[in-house]
Amino acid sequence: EALAEDVSRTHGVNYAAANVAVQPGGKPVIGKFLLALMNRGDEVLYPNPGFPIYESLIRFFGGQAVPYTYVEGPNGFVLDLEGLASAITQKTRLLILNDLHNPTGAECSAAELEQIAELVRQHNLYVLCDEAYFDVRYSGSSRSLVSLPGMAERCVILYTFSKKYAMTGWRLGAAIGPREVIDVIVRLNVNIESCSTHFIQWAGVEALRGDQSGARQIIEVLRKRRDVAAAILDSTPGVRCSVPNTTFYLYPNVTEALHGLGSTDYEDFRRAILKQTGVSMCTRLHFGPALEGEQQYYLRFAYSGLHTQEIEEGLGRLKEFLERG
Repeated sequence: EALAEDVSRTHGVNYAAANVAVQPGGKPVIGKFLLALMNRGDEVLYPNPGFPIYESLIRFFGGQAVPYTYVEGPNGFVLDLEGLASAITQKTRLLILNDLHNPTGAECSAAELEQIAELVRQHNLYVLCDEAYFDVRYSGSSRSLVSLPGMAERCVILYTFSKKYAMTGWRLGAAIGPREVIDVIVRLNVNIESCSTHFIQWAGVEALRGDQSGARQIIEVLRKRRDVAAAILDSTPGVRCSVPNTTFYLYPNVTEALHGLGSTDYEDFRRAILKQTGVSMCTRLHFGPALEGEQQYYLRFAYSGLHTQEIEEGLGRLKEFLERG
């Protein structure tokens, strides 16, 4: 009930408790969405780069994983809508949309969401709206595909307490969507894990209905960390870093820096940085295999678990290393 009230308010839709299936974290929603709606051989569109579990679960359950991508623009990353549309075939059944995107921080404009909604209607698709970072933003308000006409009946929201409330280890999330899909997911819950731990569910109720000052403070702390990290990265030779308004990741273009070290290999570059500076990060390849024609190189930095001083020290070492070439 608390989740239905909260998401109804933020998304402008009418959810009841029957539209919510509580989960032990956000990740189980991905698998249960696929089990509820995908048949073997169905094609599922998923973002690449993106959360790697999308592709692995699609394949594990017998689907055909079809990637679409995000491209770097002058002000950050944008969804390749043309590529998404061209990837749809008669076998396409599902779309996974991670708006407020990991790893790029991209978010769809209102016009882009309208275009996605039209594709969903035209091709009779169901959508997993992975909104893990819906409330992790530094200005403005997040938009959801669910809020558009006819989309609530076709979308399942992946909700997690891990990001907004820093409850990662508590393992609490939910699938929120049309009753006929949620009923199937509830049956999967009963047969897989019975239910999420009750005292943790009560903690989730308090998070939703209690004092929100803690959640607001988290955003302010993250904003400072983002600004410090982005400034250092963007001033580093061979690195170009946009500043996303969402998530707690930075996804800088490091093509020139990588080539400057005489490398053409992500793993060699990552290992050289780790050995020389002690700084660890993910590369673009941690978020799916490189797509045909990719020529730019990217790293992903997560700043959620580091104090500002640690960010300054670590990225300062990285900058010095790349300056030396």
